[in-house]
Amino acid sequence: MPVSSIDADGQRLRELVLLRRVRDRIDREYAEPLDVEALARGVNMSAGHLSRRFRAAYGESPYSYLMTRRIERAMALLRRGDLSVTEVCFDVGCSSLGTFSTRFTELVGVSPSVYRRQAGGGPEGMPSCVSKQVTRPVRNREARRDGPRLA
Repeated sequence: MPVSSIDADGQRLRELVLLRRVRDRIDREYAEPLDVEALARGVNMSAGHLSRRFRAAYGESPYSYLMTRRIERAMALLRRGDLSVTEVCFDVGCSSLGTFSTRFTELVGVSPSVYRRQAGGGPEGMPSCVSKQVTRPVRNREARRDGPRLA
């Protein structure tokens, strides 16, 4: 294998490690005020480069991934039923109730208040790890639609 090919493979692996660090940081700090610029600074990349490489590796932008994490956590808090939608919005790191509600509806298919009413305490007797998987929001604005799909 030519030396340049080995160097390129090493560079790709280093970049994947950095992208994984970004994804892990989002998973840990989803409730913090994160933005793409801050995430990029943390791994010494430009925001544009990070966004392009993150999308290539994970199929969505860092911001979309962050919002999905926040919505997943919001779903769990809303199922608990002891917090208002506004409290949940701010607890998961969103600063705008409008943006939160819009993104929640895009990913889940119903508004946060409707979800809270319908969920009413979550699936009874189901372990939380299973409940999380079953109720996970769909990414990339592809909320499930009831009814046939048209070609």
